[in-house]
Amino acid sequence: MFIKKRREIQMTNVKPCRPKWPGTMTDRERFRRQMHHQPVDRCFNMEFGYWDENFTTWFIFVENGITNNAEADRFFNFDRIEVVTGNVWVSPPFPRDVIEEREETKILMNEDGVLIEVPKDGHDTIPHFLRPSVVTPEDWRRVKEERFRRDDPARIVDIEALKKQHPSDRDYPLGVDCGSMIGKIRDMLTFEGLAYAIYDYPEMVEDMVETACRLVEDFLDQVLPHIDFDFACGWEDICYKTGPIVSPEFFRRVVTPRYQRISRRLCAAGIDIWYVDCDGDVRPLIPAMMEGGVNCLFPFEVNGCGHPGEVLKKYGPELRIMGGVDKMKLGEGREAIKSYLESLMPLVAQGGFIPFCDHRCPPNVSPEDYLYYLDLKEEMFGRLA
Repeated sequence: MFIKKRREIQMTNVKPCRPKWPGTMTDRERFRRQMHHQPVDRCFNMEFGYWDENFTTWFIFVENGITNNAEADRFFNFDRIEVVTGNVWVSPPFPRDVIEEREETKILMNEDGVLIEVPKDGHDTIPHFLRPSVVTPEDWRRVKEERFRRDDPARIVDIEALKKQHPSDRDYPLGVDCGSMIGKIRDMLTFEGLAYAIYDYPEMVEDMVETACRLVEDFLDQVLPHIDFDFACGWEDICYKTGPIVSPEFFRRVVTPRYQRISRRLCAAGIDIWYVDCDGDVRPLIPAMMEGGVNCLFPFEVNGCGHPGEVLKKYGPELRIMGGVDKMKLGEGREAIKSYLESLMPLVAQGGFIPFCDHRCPPNVSPEDYLYYLDLKEEMFGRLA
């Protein structure tokens, strides 16, 4: 409680560096209408965030004491969007301990019980995964019994506190987190471990997916009757530049049926927008995702997926995209930024598309060019209709 209160005090001390885009709608009304291809006063204005390194190298952050993405959102005066999350994974998490110190790296056990190697200086990089916490069905039975109990009291949601935090008359869109059906399992097994387990222990992998689904269902059953959500979201991150790390056939057979169960709960609660956060080339999985009820891609990495207009043309208005602004173009200078944003204008106009950087904005983008990007985005997409 003290940490939360201190963070709230810090957030109130953040002074926006630019005015909020003018509008005649609330952020909530604007988001809902834009995602349903209805007329809006102007585009919903948001960004995905920034690498940690940006907060120590960009002068605009350093000079104004901006240290994290939440503060940056307030600093740039973006439209507000919030998500309610539940305790739907490892509980309690494995203790995060330093196992070994090396010259330039350290070996840690992370919250999923995986041994990882990370740089000592803390710069942003993908960890080197050394040993998974689950390899065999015996490992899974032990971990499941110890850390995936559905009756764990820590999984109970404080509904009254949530209702107070997010009142029904709020003016911002609120999402409900639907967890991860396979991405977090990849984290626990590691990339290589999941690839082997799908063939060596298929029943174990499917039981892990089923367990993840039941924990999400338990969470949704607690919150959906009491909170009027505007959208749902999830996280998978199971694709890289050239495609997914699991086959579309596996995804459709094992993951899609669990998505469908979650989707039925969402639809019964009036939630008809569901995005899944997945990096890389997600295109081979789009049909199976949509069969499961997912109808929005986030953050749509252009370097893997191509231009968002191509995918939106293929799937029509049933599919939405949040993101899709090529971070590579942001690093190529102002001419490239302008040309790319111009290519997105028809997508914004048709609805079902909210443009922002297709991942955390990297530090190779100069802060001057980033501010130019924000100014140009407002000029193109922030004018009153």
